[in-house]
Amino acid sequence: MASLKEIRERKVSVASTMQITSAMKMVSAAKLKKAQDAIVQFRPYANKLKEILASVGDSLKDDEDNQYAEQRDKERILLVLITSNRGLCGAFNSNAIKATIQRALTRYDSQMMARQVDFMAIGKKGAEFLRKKGYNVIFDGSEVFDDLTFDRVATMANMVMGLFLDKEYDHVDVIYNQFKNAGTQILTEEQFLPIQVDELAQNSETATNVDYIFEPTKEYIVQELIPRSLKLQFYKAILDSHASEHGARMTAMHKATDNATELLKELSLQFNKARQASITTEILEIVSGAEALRG
Repeated sequence: MASLKEIRERKVSVASTMQITSAMKMVSAAKLKKAQDAIVQFRPYANKLKEILASVGDSLKDDEDNQYAEQRDKERILLVLITSNRGLCGAFNSNAIKATIQRALTRYDSQMMARQVDFMAIGKKGAEFLRKKGYNVIFDGSEVFDDLTFDRVATMANMVMGLFLDKEYDHVDVIYNQFKNAGTQILTEEQFLPIQVDELAQNSETATNVDYIFEPTKEYIVQELIPRSLKLQFYKAILDSHASEHGARMTAMHKATDNATELLKELSLQFNKARQASITTEILEIVSGAEALRG
């Protein structure tokens, strides 16, 4: 059995850890509220814009100038990995990283063999892992979380779209955690470019049929709408990941605080048992000494 001093020192250490995890939980809860409001308020707009795009799906198919929907041989691939800048959020980062590597090694195995798969990392944790493993990271957008605004994200989206239009890459996927609630994050892998026209057509069939009046023309609106929609989808993915991060961290810190509380109870019980055993031993020694003096 550990000594009283060792148990006492461990109790102090656990209590200190419990205070830290409890404080981090409250901080994450406060940040989660703001991040959750941002993604919840943004989703209806992004979904409505996607619905309008779906309603003009035929124009996307017929428009030969729509370079964003150009289907090419998948020779060069860009995978966009969205993680967080900090840890202590459970399996949030590791799940996204594993899914990205798995996607690269299975779906794009031939391109990986030919070293034609590159990565764009948004979040320090993902960037650090990819660089450590020797993967080619063409861009690190970790600083976007310092001031998460649409303009900053749109700049990165423009860069990705430009690389696709310049035929630097033939296919772009985005991997991130989609926010459902504070305790649930849905690992999501989406094709960002080229635009999946067939999927948009399916969405238009399931969506409510609305006869839109287009002004000035459907073709003009399509050309204006596609770049904006892509930027919004990119922004939504980062907002989703940002809210998921705080939800995952709040849940992780809540569990850590509960575990520390249980451990503190066990240590208190061990301390009391050890102290009782020590007192009993001292009493026995005193009684034995008194009996020896009598003899």
